Amino acid sequence: MIRHLVLFKLNDGVSRDEQRVLDGVKAFRELGGLIPELREWECDWNISDRPNAYDFGINSAVDDLDALKTYAVHPAHQAAVAVWREFATWVIADFEV
Repeated sequence: MIRHLVLFKLNDGVSRDEQRVLDGVKAFRELGGLIPELREWECDWNISDRPNAYDFGINSAVDDLDALKTYAVHPAHQAAVAVWREFATWVIADFEV
């Protein structure tokens, strides 16, 4: 199994309550039920207020590299990423478990 982690940082001046951000959160929350390759799907706002903390996180799992590639190009995933690209940056880690 591969664990896929993503941490998002909102761009300067962007707040969590902006409609475009709310739309982006909704798009990610729905992915777990839309992409069959996802074995696990969790996402939500970070509750830490530490200075180096990111704002939003995704913790997910897929069976193998082929499933990860399928997830990455899935139209629903690509649409959600396009929304977030407008107001955030992110880092990714994928590792075998």
